[in-house]
Amino acid sequence: MKSRILQGRLANEYRTMGHMAQIYCRANCHRQRNPQGLCDQCQALLDYAETKLDRCPYGDSKPTCGKCPIHCYKPEPRQQARIMMRYAGPRMLLRHPLEALQHLRDNRRPVPAKPPMRANRRRRQRTPGSPSKAE
Repeated sequence: MKSRILQGRLANEYRTMGHMAQIYCRANCHRQRNPQGLCDQCQALLDYAETKLDRCPYGDSKPTCGKCPIHCYKPEPRQQARIMMRYAGPRMLLRHPLEALQHLRDNRRPVPAKPPMRANRRRRQRTPGSPSKAE
């Protein structure tokens, strides 16, 4: 799974989430699947996760979502992601062992200080003089 908009650690997190979605969907969703092996509901959750990772105020210093003090997912997608990760997490060791170990290592990293209010990765990347939505 490759992200269209993420880079670095966020892209790795997205790829791990994509592999977990594939494992979960193959075992639990008995609907028509797209070429990535996901049903529409699992693909929608993965697209939602990509958007939330892109807008994460922590940026590349982001902790894993389970340890993050900022809960950016809405309740329903958060519950879906929790169910998916509980199922696929242990199975990741067999199917994608390096990603699973990297995720476990990232989970042990300390949580950085909370970013300032209204911090957003997109806002930080804007260069001075670039047009904003308000203009």
